[in-house]
Amino acid sequence: MTKTRTLVPLALSVAFATNAGAACLSDAQAADLVANYLSRQPAANPEGLSDADGACTRAKVNALLAPRLGKVVGYKAGLTNPAVQKRFGTDKPVWGKLYEGMVLQSGASVEAAFGARPLYEADMLVRVKSAAINQARTPLEVLEAIDQVIPFVELPDLMVQAPPKLNGAGVAAINVGARLGVAGAPLPVPVLRAERYALLDALRDMKVTLTDASGAALGGGKGSDILEHPLNAVVWLAQALAQEGLAMQPGELISLGSFSPLLPPKPGLAVTATYDGLPGAQPVRLQFK
Repeated sequence: MTKTRTLVPLALSVAFATNAGAACLSDAQAADLVANYLSRQPAANPEGLSDADGACTRAKVNALLAPRLGKVVGYKAGLTNPAVQKRFGTDKPVWGKLYEGMVLQSGASVEAAFGARPLYEADMLVRVKSAAINQARTPLEVLEAIDQVIPFVELPDLMVQAPPKLNGAGVAAINVGARLGVAGAPLPVPVLRAERYALLDALRDMKVTLTDASGAALGGGKGSDILEHPLNAVVWLAQALAQEGLAMQPGELISLGSFSPLLPPKPGLAVTATYDGLPGAQPVRLQFK
């Protein structure tokens, strides 16, 4: 623990220039959060945070995670589904960072206890092609700045002792629970404009379903459950990152949010995510052990 905490003053001297005045968690509290994340033990709940407090704490947490987890490979937009927002008592999305090694490939076998408070959900990734994505204001402009759409089952970790007590700022503070995820085969974004419009419609209208090994439904939703169109999550993210002097970079992966409820894994459970109505989309499969 002592070693972890000594990272804080050096790593955070720049990170908080834009967050001065926010009453976020102390350096020691942030170090405790990270220590618990790394040991997969439930951490104390961050209590009573404002949005500014959540952003300030997230910056502290990420400054401590970076030396341990390595390169940032993208971002996740969270709470982009109104049903999930309601669960956490908020009306707006939040974001976190994705690190190297978090994205596994379809067919992966994952420990059911992969985190302190492990969950799974149907999600989707996109891969950034152009820095123009940071100026995108419509789903079409997002589509023109990405080169892949990737079916994805996210494996978030809410990591605190009492997840139901988290508010939106608390979810932001824990880096939106970023832990792991399982990616399927990528779909290339078509070149022809008419085909791009068809893809936009398919992403909005697709039906996403999670099933077990017997084919029984575990949960699901439709594309428009995420901010009326899943690519609107990227529009929101671009503006949120810009407020903190950050930007998406070519090659990064962006997680769009949940099409399904957050569900608890259990050993022996096999999960398949299907994307009906999205031409060419292959199922994503994983097994909990």
